[in-house]
Amino acid sequence: MLANDIERKLHSQKQYFFTGATKPYAFRLSQLKRLKQVIKKYEAELLDTLEAELRKPGQESYLTEIGVTYEEINFTIKHLKRWMKPRKVTTPLTHIGSSGVIYPEPYGVSLIIAPWNYPVQLALAPLIGAIAAGNCAMLKPSELTPRTSALLKKMMDETFDENYVAVVEGGVEVSTELLKQRFDAIFFTGSVPVGKIVMEAAAKHLTPVTLELGGKSPSIVGPTANLELTAKRIVWGKFSNAGQTCIAPDYLLAHHSVKQKLLERMEHYIVELYGANPRVSGHYGSIVTERHARRLADFIDKAHIVRGGKYDTADRYIEPTIIDQVTLEDQVMQEEIFGPVLPVFEYKELDEAIQFIRSFEKPLALYLFSTDSAEIDTMLQQISFGGGCINDTLTHIATPYLPFGGVGQSGVGAYHGKASFDVFTHHKSVLHQTVAFDLPARYANSRLGAKLVRALLK
Repeated sequence: MLANDIERKLHSQKQYFFTGATKPYAFRLSQLKRLKQVIKKYEAELLDTLEAELRKPGQESYLTEIGVTYEEINFTIKHLKRWMKPRKVTTPLTHIGSSGVIYPEPYGVSLIIAPWNYPVQLALAPLIGAIAAGNCAMLKPSELTPRTSALLKKMMDETFDENYVAVVEGGVEVSTELLKQRFDAIFFTGSVPVGKIVMEAAAKHLTPVTLELGGKSPSIVGPTANLELTAKRIVWGKFSNAGQTCIAPDYLLAHHSVKQKLLERMEHYIVELYGANPRVSGHYGSIVTERHARRLADFIDKAHIVRGGKYDTADRYIEPTIIDQVTLEDQVMQEEIFGPVLPVFEYKELDEAIQFIRSFEKPLALYLFSTDSAEIDTMLQQISFGGGCINDTLTHIATPYLPFGGVGQSGVGAYHGKASFDVFTHHKSVLHQTVAFDLPARYANSRLGAKLVRALLK
């Protein structure tokens, strides 16, 4: 029954796509505007639902879930017409009389599998790109945030025909069945292990796939860093959404000359931002499930606590925690933490920090705090990472002018702004040849042509 239902939905969407209805600029523009309208209509309910499921503070939810989605829609609406235009390119002298044109065209029916940590933004941001590019889309929200997923389905069903945008709810069995189908593009946000499963499934049909994954993203604090701003921005970046952010600082590398002072200021800003008791402050979220909380508590039980360490797994609460005296063999350094536990290391020379980072897979994000231009240049040249900030955390994800994505194990492809349009678009290259004349150079029986070709291509 499940397989038949998914196959029916996919078949209906493909038939609708083949009508050409999704391709005109006017249609795409109107659908983006409708998406924005339904978000506005349900904005308060979305914020209430996020608070109920994840205890997300209203201001944090608006900033990271709703506001950034509005910005993505607005930016796309503003630039869509230009993105859609065929682009004429230069042709070489050997192609005299012809013109080259690149035509952006939608892939067709796209599958979007969204995660639970930012269940609104990370479902709708890829959908914006799919709509802008002229695709139909099937959206699979996370089963770990069922109330938010149900609300998203209600919103999409109210706004779009199911043949155009369909929301499919359910757990692993639904995702498994979806991945058996032959979609025209797949966009997945989640963990590295599941990303490998998605890529393997996509490979069976040679389906284009975009993977937004994770990894151990470092924060490096150099000896010239502004420690007040550094401490505040790392605390905010690490403990927002209770640390459940794919680009959150996963561990801290501090220069030995500033480490102690930095930790003191970080303790200060934990209290300033989240209160002496974050659990009741109204500014701090919860862990998504009790199982996830137990995993994080296990890290804490085995650690040397610098600050924090309290938890209540039944209530899905993990206090903002900083740990020290960690080794690379400890479990907390063997996997992405994805929670409010921050291991701290120190280094003496920059090369030592670079080698430390290179001992892990290429990270999704990197945050360097320094005012030394040579140090900044060295780090940018020596370390490969998806994206990041100098003297800040997280904020690179919120600008539509910067493509967001990983590299290596941290992801494949990028989106946001025009990159979202491009990731759901095939750029079709076409050469328009003249019929006004015919150059003999291409033909094997033309001796003069052969000489001309050799002369031109030397």
